[in-house]
Amino acid sequence: MTLLAAATNESLADLSNKLVYASMAVYTLAFFAHITEWVFGSRSKVGRTAAALTSAAADAAPAVQVRTKGGGTAVLDRPQVVTRSAAGTRDVPDGPGAAGGTEKGDLYGRIAVSLTVLGFLIEAAGVVSRAMSVQRAPWGNMYEFSVTFSTVAVGAYLLLLALKKNVRWLGLILVTTVLLDLGIATTWLYTASDQLVPALHSYWLWIHVSTAIFCGAVFYIGAAGAVLYLFRDSYEAHLEAGRTPGRFRSSVMERLPSAASLDKFSYRINAAVFPLWTFTIVAGAIWAGDAWGRYWGWDPKEVWSFVTWVAYACYLHARATAGWKGRKAAYLALFAFACWIWNYYGVNILLSGKHSYAGV
Repeated sequence: MTLLAAATNESLADLSNKLVYASMAVYTLAFFAHITEWVFGSRSKVGRTAAALTSAAADAAPAVQVRTKGGGTAVLDRPQVVTRSAAGTRDVPDGPGAAGGTEKGDLYGRIAVSLTVLGFLIEAAGVVSRAMSVQRAPWGNMYEFSVTFSTVAVGAYLLLLALKKNVRWLGLILVTTVLLDLGIATTWLYTASDQLVPALHSYWLWIHVSTAIFCGAVFYIGAAGAVLYLFRDSYEAHLEAGRTPGRFRSSVMERLPSAASLDKFSYRINAAVFPLWTFTIVAGAIWAGDAWGRYWGWDPKEVWSFVTWVAYACYLHARATAGWKGRKAAYLALFAFACWIWNYYGVNILLSGKHSYAGV
């Protein structure tokens, strides 16, 4: 019976590996579909045509006639409609998205999203198979953590799409980084399925590690928004200064949301997940008390988790009280996410402590 169970677990582990590689193949197809979406979108004349039509309609608009006291009429100039943004921001509309408003570009974009959904389902099945092969939460080493991380990141992106949020512009960056994450996981971080060290045998593994993975995946989306904000803000400042950017740069930047929208997107994402990151640290402290008899021991993982918390807290505090917006806030958000990345790769691989469960 034991031999049968071992053979079954080995088969499930092998199935998990195959599913992860299959998801990478599907994500690669999604990557090329997103590339095609951007290529066809770059040929779009929708923006220029719409601007020309708007200008023509404005020129053709009738003048305003008013009746005077003497019974005659007077012609007044057409009233100007002026929109104003908040102080320090620009009056710039959001771009039409990666597809650039073209039907063919939109078709490839929808194909890319469909392939991303398929890749997500296959990868999620791989995570479940891994859990069944070891009969525990599949987060006992860096390989398992990385695969689950990319699964959750894609799931969060698809959830935003399902909620009708305009985030398809994130698809190409997401799929590219997911492929990079899975490539690193399968090449350098792979660890054969095995049982956990005694300290990890606790229900807190499901609570603490799952929230840490979710927070990291959502922080990643917020960081991607901050990076794109920096590029878009630089582009808008370039135009504001009267300079003419290159054709490729214009084609890409004009289809993204405005810098103000990207700044708001990144802030809302980080603010939404920060309370859960606080809970993650508290849950880890409670688990440490059960496992090691102390709640806090200044272990490298504990220290850098707290540093990450402080960095995000400073970012949110600066936004809420000091009025930090724009580039300073984006740099601080990226620093906070860099702390999270270091806490994962750097601390697990380069530093030793009670949380040394990298498995590599």
